[in-house]
Amino acid sequence: MGKINTAHLTWTGNSLHFHGVAGSGHQFDISGKPDATNGSSPMEYLLAGVAGCTAIDVVQILQKKREKIDSVEIEINGQRADAIPAVYTKVDILYIIRGQNISVKSVEKAIELSQTKYCSASILFKQAGVVVRTNYRIEDSA
Repeated sequence: MGKINTAHLTWTGNSLHFHGVAGSGHQFDISGKPDATNGSSPMEYLLAGVAGCTAIDVVQILQKKREKIDSVEIEINGQRADAIPAVYTKVDILYIIRGQNISVKSVEKAIELSQTKYCSASILFKQAGVVVRTNYRIEDSA
């Protein structure tokens, strides 16, 4: 049997704002009408989950390859269908990797492994028919 993750949401009574607590104890706010005070939308959290999942993979893989990485950033954007349900149809992920003498081959392999083997969130998107495109930029910080 696989790992079970949990979350608990409570409606705050304020429009479509909910306060959540993940099984890990971390708190978050989610809103059907996102703004600066009410939290992000559920669909934004889906993108953030994919970004976090693949970022963790890439950092771990590059560290195992003994690459001298200083920072890894992920920029992700998703295009949604016009009709309801407004699911994601395309997602673009840009990996920005900074460090000293980072191997292009190592970066490409790390992204490939994340997208095909380790990142459950990206793989789930692909299984749902979402086109997931990746690109990367390596910046030397030496």
